[in-house]
Amino acid sequence: MTASNIQGKTFLAEVMLLLVTLMWGMNPPIIKLGLQYVPPLPYNVARMAVGSAFAVLMLWLSGRHRRPTRADAWMFLRASVFGFFVFQVLYTEGIDRTTSGNVAFMGCLLPVYVLLLNRFYGFDAINRAVLAGIACSIVGVVLIVLGAGRELSLAGTHLVGALMVLGAQAGYAYYTVFSRELLDRYSTYQVTAYLMVITTVLLAAVSAPDLRAVRWTELPAPAWWSVAFSGLFGLCLSNFLWIWGSGVIGTQRASVFNNLTPLFAVVTAYFLLGENFGALQTAGAALVLGGVYVTRLPGNRAKKIPNQPHGGSG
Repeated sequence: MTASNIQGKTFLAEVMLLLVTLMWGMNPPIIKLGLQYVPPLPYNVARMAVGSAFAVLMLWLSGRHRRPTRADAWMFLRASVFGFFVFQVLYTEGIDRTTSGNVAFMGCLLPVYVLLLNRFYGFDAINRAVLAGIACSIVGVVLIVLGAGRELSLAGTHLVGALMVLGAQAGYAYYTVFSRELLDRYSTYQVTAYLMVITTVLLAAVSAPDLRAVRWTELPAPAWWSVAFSGLFGLCLSNFLWIWGSGVIGTQRASVFNNLTPLFAVVTAYFLLGENFGALQTAGAALVLGGVYVTRLPGNRAKKIPNQPHGGSG
């Protein structure tokens, strides 16, 4: 592949990751709409089922399925159990127990987890520019949260919720790192479909009593629209693009894009709800964008470390 082709693919990956963070920024109010009619765990299973169905359809249409080796089958299972499944359970329960400010702040720590996992397993080399970009984006998210007047609190149940969201981000980092490793041998379609289907089965298993309690045939149209949008765009499409983009530019750089999500959420609220966008949010936005820009400078692409074991028990 020529240098111009690599640059073009890298730019496309960055645009797709921007689209992912935009969808993630729009997703919370849509999820809250659905949660008015369906409890958190059954709602999550429903949207995961929708996302999984589309992911399997994409894999079938691509014709790029291959039978995984036993070692890779275990890696698929670990990435689901310790990654996406942990994220889905802890994040849903966590946001129900803590403030939106806590959720936004804990969410911005994803790049730190990705960096630590890469360091521990020896997958990607770490450079100072990525560290600087992570630091800039974290400070920027804090300013956006404070400027939006969102509460940061560790009192009472807020501490439990914050710790749950923190654990959820650790799970998503694990999912991000190991899904990229699977891309060395399998298509993005297969990695996305496998991880989503396994996670859906696990969620359905732990949510069985709650699922039976929901009167699905009596749910109003807004509940189903919420499930459909969140499953198709917030899960299937966004995770497909996230896995693909991480494979192109590296998990460390991709994880910094995650911190654009609070920015898109605030901008969406500004245009749709008329919420304030003041000096602190502007400064925070500049820092988050600056963090992403720093990681794009020439020579800052993550390099995989050769001759390292790609194992790990999770």
